[in-house]
Amino acid sequence: MSNRKTAIITGAAKGIGRAIALRFAQGGANIVLNYRTSDPQSLVEEINAMGVKCLPVQADVSSFEEAKRLIDTAHKEFGSIDYLINNAGITRDGLILKMKEDDFDDVVNINLKGAFNTIRYASSIMLKQRSGAIVNITSVVGLHGNGGQANYAAAKAGLVGLTKSIAKELGSRGITANAVAPGFIESDMTSGLPEAVKVKMLESIALRRYGQAEEVADVVHFVANCDYMTAQVITIDGGMF
Repeated sequence: MSNRKTAIITGAAKGIGRAIALRFAQGGANIVLNYRTSDPQSLVEEINAMGVKCLPVQADVSSFEEAKRLIDTAHKEFGSIDYLINNAGITRDGLILKMKEDDFDDVVNINLKGAFNTIRYASSIMLKQRSGAIVNITSVVGLHGNGGQANYAAAKAGLVGLTKSIAKELGSRGITANAVAPGFIESDMTSGLPEAVKVKMLESIALRRYGQAEEVADVVHFVANCDYMTAQVITIDGGMF
């Protein structure tokens, strides 16, 4: 058991999830680092070196049973669940006329159902605690749509509705639920785009640059610690919309 707060971050081995895990560790929370395939060992060591504990848990959150194991393992290890950050997500881009059923199902199952699964189990613990903060990582694509990403946009839009609904259900027990919607964030995916595509993307952003994962992590940490903010969607997109 620990007197420190506990943060569960799904899909935390790399990218935005990795930055979020580091930010919450910097804030003094013990970290439950969920991953599916990527090796998180170097990140675990980096977080442990900060003087907090990092528990890596391999689990596919799209599975109801594995999500339960993740939450149960975290609660058994640390005794509380103070933050639940649903970041796990994948893309399977393609035009709707050519999109395979599996491409739609896989994206919805991980990006949307995965969040439902973890919330389903974590919320019962938070209700007993009469405290807790849930932050779901959606996307500007879920708010505005994007050609070639109907599956991703549908899943991310679903996260908005999920967030607002659980905020109403859980708020009376002191539990907040919010969503953070990043725009174009610098990543392996954006670095591999053709130069012409990069130029066009940057022209749509008022700040004329991609966001950084650390900037998203700062917003997530802020939102999770705002006790009187709930049912909100906070956009961080450099003025794109």
